[in-house]
Amino acid sequence: MRYVSLENVQQGEKLGKQILSNDGRIMLSKGVQLTVGLISKLRAMGVSALFIEDTRFDDIVIEEVVSETTKRETMKTLANSVQFLQQDKPLNGEEISNSVDSIIEEIMGNHEVLMSITDIRTKENEIFVHLLNVCILSTMIGVKLNLNRERIQELAIGAILHDIGKLIDRVPLKDIPSGYSGGEEELKHHSWKGFNVLRKSSDISTLSAHIALAHHEYVDGSGLPRGMQGEDIHFLAKIVAVTNDYDRLITHSDPAEKMFPHEAGEYIMSLTGKRYDHNVVWRFLRSIAFYPNGTQVKLSTNQVGVVTGQHKGLPQRPIIRVYDGDEESFTFEEVDLAVETTVFISKVYD
Repeated sequence: MRYVSLENVQQGEKLGKQILSNDGRIMLSKGVQLTVGLISKLRAMGVSALFIEDTRFDDIVIEEVVSETTKRETMKTLANSVQFLQQDKPLNGEEISNSVDSIIEEIMGNHEVLMSITDIRTKENEIFVHLLNVCILSTMIGVKLNLNRERIQELAIGAILHDIGKLIDRVPLKDIPSGYSGGEEELKHHSWKGFNVLRKSSDISTLSAHIALAHHEYVDGSGLPRGMQGEDIHFLAKIVAVTNDYDRLITHSDPAEKMFPHEAGEYIMSLTGKRYDHNVVWRFLRSIAFYPNGTQVKLSTNQVGVVTGQHKGLPQRPIIRVYDGDEESFTFEEVDLAVETTVFISKVYD
């Protein structure tokens, strides 16, 4: 299996990983043959890259921190919750909590796996996949920080609902918190809208609601909506600030703004102590795969290959299968960058 830009997909190739709708239903199954018409339809749906089957790399495994079944069920719960909110019905915090419990349990057993953002996004499912990935990565960091179960639960719920305000029209005048001294523009920010909804739910903790309010705040005071600084920002919100920005950087809709995972990781590293908390970034960098399995790369030796494996403590030094020839005359060798210390990845292909 290889991960490639949709522009480089060829007619007749087969889909290597299923595509989900916003409520977790399977829209397109793994193994479907990609025709010219189907590729065109995927482009119209907003798909920019996907996994394709390749017999030369059948043994490549995309390690999942959270199972596909749990992801699908969680997306269904999120879609239902959003529908309730848009119908002016109360949020079912118990359903959200149950979904988050499943995510936490699986992460507890898989927290040493390096996370790859591998779910295929469409215009329809984009925000739900984003919420899910930010929740998973935030929870992984919480586990690595040895937070207690209650704090991890609050972190996961705040993370999975951090952008819920984007799906709400406005904050009604009657719902503005007493003592609020901000301006009208501040109230329009989606973090305020999300906080307003979550704080009214008896099943959602105040801390989880504050994560939604502060996930765009940065430690140097340059964030939104209140320009909070340093210790005034709750530590759990600092975690979601990192994971939210990372997921947005590697999935940006503008090709000029979109980054590869290793570029986004380096970008976040460069802003440690400015935008992001050092302790959070330290664990974040040990939670992600800089070069996810299936990524096509070129080495400093001019050899071309595909990432086949990871080293848990060395995310920048994966295992590469370099190859030559087509499927009929295919030759290859494995290059372990943790062993071949003078060899580097010089290019990543999209």
